[in-house]
Amino acid sequence: MWWRISRREFAAGKVEGGGVKGEGNRRAFQAVVAGGEVPGLLAYDGEAPVGWVAIGPREVYPRLAGSRILAPVDDRPVWSITCFYVARSHRGRGVARALAAAAVRHARAQGARIVEAYPVDSPKRSADPFVYTGPAGTFAGLGFREVARRSRTRPILRRAVR
Repeated sequence: MWWRISRREFAAGKVEGGGVKGEGNRRAFQAVVAGGEVPGLLAYDGEAPVGWVAIGPREVYPRLAGSRILAPVDDRPVWSITCFYVARSHRGRGVARALAAAAVRHARAQGARIVEAYPVDSPKRSADPFVYTGPAGTFAGLGFREVARRSRTRPILRRAVR
């Protein structure tokens, strides 16, 4: 829900729900899914889910527009890859890369013309919680190219899909 709601709403959702941390945000996300939206894709190892990627039209992520670093590059409609999660047991096995490729296919199937990503590009290895938008290397070889960089470590990457 981080990119979908304001910082204040996200903070409130972390404490809602009768003392269960994050319950308000979980309920809000469940409402998105129950409303019929496909907010992302899951990766499985057999029957077990091991990864997640958030993908959707940029307009469902209003916090991107409000970000000085990730604000729109132009007025072209894009789909955005905003978040990854890969189970610790499956990190370093190409799960995030497979999810990024699947996200591109999904966006194309939904009519997208351009897919954007906002990875972390740092010479130092960052702690996993700080790379939730994916490391830049995840997108190497998938046809993404840098179109803007307003911060030393946060490029905006794009790939045309039509």
